[in-house]
Amino acid sequence: MGEKTDFVCSQCSAVWQKKGETNCWSRNPDEPAARPATCPVEAHRDVMEESFEVYTGDSEDAAMARIAARVEGMCYQPVPGNDAVNARWTRVEDTIAFAKLMGYEKIGVATCIGLLDESNKLTAILGAQGFTAVSVCCKTGSIDKIKLGLKESEKVRPSTFEPACNPIAQARLMNRAGTDMNIIVGLCIGHDMIFAKHAEAPVTTLVVKDRVTGHNPASVLYGLNFYYKRLLSQPVQTDSNTE
Repeated sequence: MGEKTDFVCSQCSAVWQKKGETNCWSRNPDEPAARPATCPVEAHRDVMEESFEVYTGDSEDAAMARIAARVEGMCYQPVPGNDAVNARWTRVEDTIAFAKLMGYEKIGVATCIGLLDESNKLTAILGAQGFTAVSVCCKTGSIDKIKLGLKESEKVRPSTFEPACNPIAQARLMNRAGTDMNIIVGLCIGHDMIFAKHAEAPVTTLVVKDRVTGHNPASVLYGLNFYYKRLLSQPVQTDSNTE
């Protein structure tokens, strides 16, 4: 049999809740917290060490890893006299700091048509911060979903013209514009994956689409003990005829 790959690092949540540390982050590295049987540390240590070597080189990945670590430190405000820290930067500020430290100049914004106002505000911020911002809407090209092979009944509004999202076009337009970095603002699940796959510049996500929670998908996790408890016992229906 091959090595176990059923990693479940999320199980360390219980240790973190109880001790405020895990095997990966202990106050005393010489006596780390216990780790679950599914921990990949021992059986796959070669992957971790070989991967870390990449960050010590001169590649783009190495530069991004170092800058990301620097930004992580900068986004907290130490409290004099104790080891407490206060978060001081939003994700927008994190993104700007990362782009500046990486030396990026042109930033692409791949936006959902439903978040044009938010994207317009974001491009204004980027411009004020010294970047050249370009944005491309998800519906670019305005081609009806019927050409994807969908049925009229599978549209949001059946029997109406409904343009399909075109994330490959978004990515290729960003490539032609020569963006140094791309930001996703609310692309649909799946479309965001396609965009990231075809974009030549690095991609980060600022807004994750969630039509119900006001684009705050983490709220489902916070409400899992009550409001969204059904997700632990009821299958999500994918039948398009289900009301």
